[in-house]
Amino acid sequence: MQLKFPQFFVAWLIIFALTLGGCTSGIESSNTSPTSAATTSTQTVSKPTSESIPGMKDLPRLEGKATVVMTVNGAPITIELDGINAPITAGNFVDLVQKGVYDGLVFHRVVRDPQPFVAQGGDPQGKDPTFPATRLGTGGYINPKTKTERRIPLEIKPKGANEPTYSKTITDKPELQHKQGAIAMARSQAPDSASSQFYFALADLSFLDGNYAVFGNVTDGFDVVNNIKQGDRIESAKVTQGAENLKSPE
Repeated sequence: MQLKFPQFFVAWLIIFALTLGGCTSGIESSNTSPTSAATTSTQTVSKPTSESIPGMKDLPRLEGKATVVMTVNGAPITIELDGINAPITAGNFVDLVQKGVYDGLVFHRVVRDPQPFVAQGGDPQGKDPTFPATRLGTGGYINPKTKTERRIPLEIKPKGANEPTYSKTITDKPELQHKQGAIAMARSQAPDSASSQFYFALADLSFLDGNYAVFGNVTDGFDVVNNIKQGDRIESAKVTQGAENLKSPE
């Protein structure tokens, strides 16, 4: 399904509905917007080295593919993660799954009206049932060793490129696109602000391509995704295949 929006509607949707921010501490999700990220682009392919991206060597990396089964409302969602085209983004997700970070977390934003859009979750603050729902969307994964939030660089591989581009949006068509059932990382306006928050695309959202990092797709159970309601929780998330492909410095 390909959504076709009038130009003014897309702008409205982005500004007022698309606050996907995996936000930095103290920044509310209502203050985040992808509009600034969409104004910068590059066609230069950067190599994913610790020299070019500060802290890259300290991040988990998925060298290949992996499968995660997420259970919501008693039903499984099978997700194939693509470490070939998004090694850092997919590696971060697999690592957090293995750490149990997503178990019990809430889907704090589900947008279906006026058109199917996204189901977003992954804020660790949501594990606390007393945490105000209005503040969800502002948190990320805190590394217990460093006591700081882990953030990963924006990672998008242009179609046909040998390596992903990092820390910049792109205008080229990406290898991994916002097709219905795609899973991608939420972030604030800063390109390298993603941490643990993710979203499922509830429809084809091509206008997000090149601005947000897709790192896999739902291969089974999209009907479960399509029935997620705001406030629903992830009962569990488990790596069922490809765990050996995760290379973690921790």
